[in-house]
Amino acid sequence: MTYTLYELNEYIRRILALNLSEALWIRAEIMQLNEARGHYFIELVQKSEQHDDLIAQASAVIWQGTFRQMRSKIGRLLADLLQEGVEVQLKVRVDFHERYGLKLVIEDIDPAYTLGQLEMRRRQTLDTLRQEGYFGKNAALPLPIVLQRIAVISSERAAGYQDFLQHLKENIYGYTFDCQLFETAMQGEQVEPELLRQLKNIARQRERFDCVVIIRGGGARFDLAAFDRLPLCKGVAELPLPVLTGIGHDVDETVLDQVAYAALKTPTAVADFLLQRNLSFENRLQQQGNRLHLTASQILHNQQLAMQNLQRRAQWGAMQKVHHAKQRLALMAQELPRQSRFQIDNAGLHLEQLSKVVALLGLEATLQRGFTYTSKNGKIIHSAAEIAKNDSIKTHFCDGIIESKVNK
Repeated sequence: MTYTLYELNEYIRRILALNLSEALWIRAEIMQLNEARGHYFIELVQKSEQHDDLIAQASAVIWQGTFRQMRSKIGRLLADLLQEGVEVQLKVRVDFHERYGLKLVIEDIDPAYTLGQLEMRRRQTLDTLRQEGYFGKNAALPLPIVLQRIAVISSERAAGYQDFLQHLKENIYGYTFDCQLFETAMQGEQVEPELLRQLKNIARQRERFDCVVIIRGGGARFDLAAFDRLPLCKGVAELPLPVLTGIGHDVDETVLDQVAYAALKTPTAVADFLLQRNLSFENRLQQQGNRLHLTASQILHNQQLAMQNLQRRAQWGAMQKVHHAKQRLALMAQELPRQSRFQIDNAGLHLEQLSKVVALLGLEATLQRGFTYTSKNGKIIHSAAEIAKNDSIKTHFCDGIIESKVNK
């Protein structure tokens, strides 16, 4: 017997309607989501736990009226749940149409399941990182005392990135920064692969940067799920540069924050951290300069006191020497006349004695003592060799002169 396609599909519809007459809860991951006229068309998948391969896939829909009811019940959290890459637990009714085929009509969603799955994965990531020694690895890197060359990982269109740049540019201290953007998606399934790619790119040129900044302009808890994933957290922990995070959350702390060098709440808080770091260095320089100035002033003051002391000692020494010289001059002035008279008196006595000696040794006195002297032609003869035969000579006595002629 041969059936038409319609007959086959009608038969399938009756079988499904007979066996799956009531709605049931299923677990799946949202692979694709599109909205049209208030209706949401979703592709659901299931992946194998070992190899992450697709093992099941089905199309689903949330009709506009159902979506309004779900949003009224769950609130803003519904938009966070309905995102690509999020694992959800859905209440679905199996619908099969002869023309349009199989479709799952979504009637409800369980947010507790998705939140629980995220928390379970987060804890698994934390345990693995702790066991493998990744905590504190990036924080152990030396952070330069001045931070100016910044590698920024963010989306160029993100408000947090613009706030970060504006905060640095308008700082009151006049500091300048060289910020290079390594653009990545900051939401959705592409966050992890793109961010890992940029981390490797930065690591290859790490000499050009002082630190890495990962910033995002805030978001819901589901938006931050990518920052809890193990490969990304390992990549940040192993980066050879200190990583600062400003993912923009107020309450929850991502795993990425815990393996980074420092976690700040917002992008502007990261900018403040950079400014305060540089300001602290400038303050230390100012303090060192003040201490240096104080030390130099103290040394100069001490040297001036020493010079003044030396000057006073020199003046006092000179005054003492002048005083002593004056005393010696005064003493000499007192002694000079007496010494002069003494010297003159001594010289007079000496002259008198010399006069007496001269008188005693004079020619007249010598003649008086019985001596004579002989002269020839008015000159005293000292030797017989000066006299020749027939010379006329005179012999002088104290009382007269005898003239003689030499015969022999």
